[in-house]
Amino acid sequence: MKKIDNMTVTQIKEYVVTRQKEEYPNLIPMLKEDHRAAVKKIGQNLEKKTAARDQEVQRIEKMKSIESGYYDQGILNIGGIDEVGRGPLAGPVVTCVIILKPDSSRLYVNDSKKVAKKNRETLCEQLLEDAVDYAIGQVDCDVIDNLNILNATKKAMTDSLAKLSIKPDLLLIDALHIDTDIPQKAIVHGDATSYAIAAASIVAKVYRDNLMQIYHEEYPEYGFDHNMGYGTAEHIKALKKYGPTPIHRKSFIQNLGLK
Repeated sequence: MKKIDNMTVTQIKEYVVTRQKEEYPNLIPMLKEDHRAAVKKIGQNLEKKTAARDQEVQRIEKMKSIESGYYDQGILNIGGIDEVGRGPLAGPVVTCVIILKPDSSRLYVNDSKKVAKKNRETLCEQLLEDAVDYAIGQVDCDVIDNLNILNATKKAMTDSLAKLSIKPDLLLIDALHIDTDIPQKAIVHGDATSYAIAAASIVAKVYRDNLMQIYHEEYPEYGFDHNMGYGTAEHIKALKKYGPTPIHRKSFIQNLGLK
C-alpha cells in the first residue's frame, strides 16, 4: 500500500480511483486518519461507497437464494420468465425467458421498473453475456383484443419457451401459471425477489422499449419514444386528435370513446 503522506489531494484522488476494492479496508483508515480535511472526506466517501456496494452484494445474494436452493439440488437450467407491457394502450405485450449460468451475479439487477434506462441497457447486455439461452415472446394488439391481456401474456410466454434451444428444468414465473409440461413455480412479486425473473424483466423491457422507439418513428404524434404506449395525458390527447394507429389496443381504448 502506497504512503499518502507526501501526496497531494489531487494525487490521492487519482490514486484511489485506480485501487481495487480488495484494498479498500486498508486504504480507508489511512485516508480518514490523514490530517487534511479533504483527504478525510475522500476516506469517508470511499467508506460510504464500500458500504453501499456491500449492501447491494447482500441484496443480490438474497435475490438469488431461490435459485441457489435449486442449484444445490442439481437443477441448473432454471428459466426466469416475465412480461412487460400488460398495461399500455398501444404496442405488444413482450415476454422473455432466460436461463442464466449459476454464477451470474450482476449487481443492481431488479424489477425493470426500478432500474434507470441507462442501467437497464447495460444490465441487459451483461445478462445476455451470462445467458445459457434466452428467447423473446411477442403478442400484438389484435391478439390481445381477441384473447384479453392475461391470456395474451400467457401466450407470449409459451411462445418464448417454444423458441428456446435448451429446455429448462424449472421455470420461475412472476405470479402466473402457464400451460407447459416444464415444472414451474409462481412467485408473487417475482421480478423484485427472484434474480432470474428480474433478469427476464430487464431483457423484455429493453426489447420492448427499443420496439416502441421504432414505432415512434412511424407514429411520432403519440410520444411512443417516452411513454412506451402507456396512457399518459399527452398520449390520450393525441389519440383524441389523430385517432388510433394499427398498434393501438381497441379493447383498451374503447373506454376513451375511441375504436
